[in-house]
Amino acid sequence: MTYYITETCIDVKDKACVEVCPVDCIHPIDGEGEPMLYIDPDECIDCGACEPECPVEAIFAEEDMPEDQGRFVDINTKYFELRDNGEGWAQWKQEHSADFEKKN
Repeated sequence: MTYYITETCIDVKDKACVEVCPVDCIHPIDGEGEPMLYIDPDECIDCGACEPECPVEAIFAEEDMPEDQGRFVDINTKYFELRDNGEGWAQWKQEHSADFEKKN
């Protein structure tokens, strides 16, 4: 089970979750330059410490993910696949810009 950050984090980026993560798998730590924060699914140890700290209830375990938020599994995963390739990440984000819009 991995945790993912979803839609309600967009443009909020409260870093309470970053502060409690024991393995520092939530990035970008400064929150700048991105519309939201992301959890690295390969580094997450599934402890759940971040979930209750989120003031906008944006963090879900994979099996508890609301159906309308499923796109954020891909968004969180893709961020960590491409974050060291700034141009690749920027292009992917542009191509999927609709996925970063708040729908609720």
